[in-house]
Amino acid sequence: MHSTGTIGALLQQKGSTVWSTQPDATVYQAIELMAEKGVGALAVLEGGRLVGMFSERDYTRKVILKGKSSRTTPVREIMSDHDLVVAAPGDGIVASMDIMTERRVRHLPVVENGALLGLVSMGDLVKWVMSEQTAAIEQLTRYVMGEA
Repeated sequence: MHSTGTIGALLQQKGSTVWSTQPDATVYQAIELMAEKGVGALAVLEGGRLVGMFSERDYTRKVILKGKSSRTTPVREIMSDHDLVVAAPGDGIVASMDIMTERRVRHLPVVENGALLGLVSMGDLVKWVMSEQTAAIEQLTRYVMGEA
């Protein structure tokens, strides 16, 4: 698969809104925000700095299956923070997809000089690649039909 796009270009198109929570918020508060915003993950920020990610997967595996209470368990206790996978704006789309697949993550924070610039999902990356492929097919079709 060949893609010429970068994570930065995707963020420019998608927008850089990042929904976040704090490590001391309860899991219930984080899940409530995720439901309200229609997202599957939140960046966990402390003092404006990315310290982890909290996802639906964290909730199901580390709260529900372990019998913890979402109303009393802090996000800090179950967020993913070990070997946090991040991307830079100049990283390629396909390379980022490969890393996400290899590391089994569905959401990738985009960080530059320590600042969180945005968040991309595997769905965002797939949509980008599909859009590029559709444009290439349309261009080739016009060429073959003599319209180019």
